Amino acid sequence: MTILFEPHRRDAQQLAVLLGSDVHVASAGPDLAQMLRQYPNEMLVVIGPGVDLELALAVAAEYRVSRPAMGVILVRDRLDVGLLGEAIRSGVREAVAANDPAGLLAACARSLDVSRQMAPITRNQVSGSAFNARIITVFAAKGGCGKTTLATNIAVALAAGGAHRVGLIDLDLAFGDVAIMLQLVPERSLADAVGLGEVDETAIRALITPYAPGLDTLLAPAGPAEAERVSQGLVADVLRTARGMFDYLVVDTPPQFTDHVLTALDASHVHVLVTTPDIPSLKNLRIALDTFDLLDLPKESRLIVLNRSDAKVGLTATDIERVIRVPITAHVPSSRDVPVSINRGVPIMVDNPQHPVSKAIRDFSLGRLTGPVVTESPVRGLRAILGRKS
Repeated sequence: MTILFEPHRRDAQQLAVLLGSDVHVASAGPDLAQMLRQYPNEMLVVIGPGVDLELALAVAAEYRVSRPAMGVILVRDRLDVGLLGEAIRSGVREAVAANDPAGLLAACARSLDVSRQMAPITRNQVSGSAFNARIITVFAAKGGCGKTTLATNIAVALAAGGAHRVGLIDLDLAFGDVAIMLQLVPERSLADAVGLGEVDETAIRALITPYAPGLDTLLAPAGPAEAERVSQGLVADVLRTARGMFDYLVVDTPPQFTDHVLTALDASHVHVLVTTPDIPSLKNLRIALDTFDLLDLPKESRLIVLNRSDAKVGLTATDIERVIRVPITAHVPSSRDVPVSINRGVPIMVDNPQHPVSKAIRDFSLGRLTGPVVTESPVRGLRAILGRKS
């Protein structure tokens, strides 16, 4: 069922027809309050364009606290950036233009999906058991190593078809590829969190793009200009808040030590470093490991993944370990099926779960990335000198 709050009869009729047969219409604030008392498990309220904006935002603000699993969709005749920011701050899950019926239906579907996933969260909070995500940052010191491919497939493996709640964050703010890898349209991104003030769970949920049961994404901005608006402090706030919403957070990064990447590395429990069996990649990995030492990131949190490990390029695993001076944790074989899956926009873990690449990633993810969350170590070394810790 859906509750529609719209005082104008004609608009209410049009919206009710669009939303389907199971719609209850409230024409005034007291009617809406009565319906919500009558239906305590209702998960969706659509506020029509005829409702005064101040009243609409007050409704969203009230129920974001008392009924956080319930989504509020705001329909407006005109949308602008200022209104969107104000709506999100008030607790509106999504705002849609009145002349966009397809957008409204899609927003309602997304909101219901979020609400269904939030139901166990509410029960956990009541019982005193909250989420405390294990943060896994995937990093490569050289582009082209398959880092984003590995990050997306790790997220799929950890979600295990909905068994766990996983958040996949694209922190390659200027040139992120998570959206295109998963065939997602980045209607919302990290840049939309700018100016929201406090980044709470409601704000994070408004920015999330769902992918599959148990797997939600927080996408990079559409272009470099928007990426410049995302501050290091905002990234720290997002990670801190999102940690309480998931079992695992997988963070994809650019191949460089930006302030945003340093923030993610500081917050992470596991650092997955990806390389390939070629001298430039191995040289850059060795430099990255030395940088990790300078940053005083714990050695026990570092896991080395050798991608395309069976490529016949004249380097053995022993040669590689001698160059990088640390053991390799996981070997992911080469396969032409991987670029095919990338071009189709379907992770190989989804396309072919029994593929040797899928098995290698699943064994690594479930064997080495799961486990109890440990308390972060105090900031030392170069991180403390640079004041990177948020």
